[in-house]
Amino acid sequence: MPRSVPPPAWVIARRRAIGDRIRAARKAAGYTQEEVALRIPMDRATYNRIEMGHAAPLVDSLILIADVIGIPLAQLVE
Repeated sequence: MPRSVPPPAWVIARRRAIGDRIRAARKAAGYTQEEVALRIPMDRATYNRIEMGHAAPLVDSLILIADVIGIPLAQLVE
């Protein structure tokens, strides 16, 4: 089986920046991670990994997160 190649450092840095924007918007909206995860639905651990930049979320997940916390998707990924 071929090994997967980890993403370059700049991709990981941008993933973390997106996670930071998600976290800031979630807190501004007054939600906990658990509340957002339940509304998506997604388990809280996976949601936490997205906020920490440790997971590469699907576009569908980003759309749902943006909708729940009430911000445009473009604001998350700018």
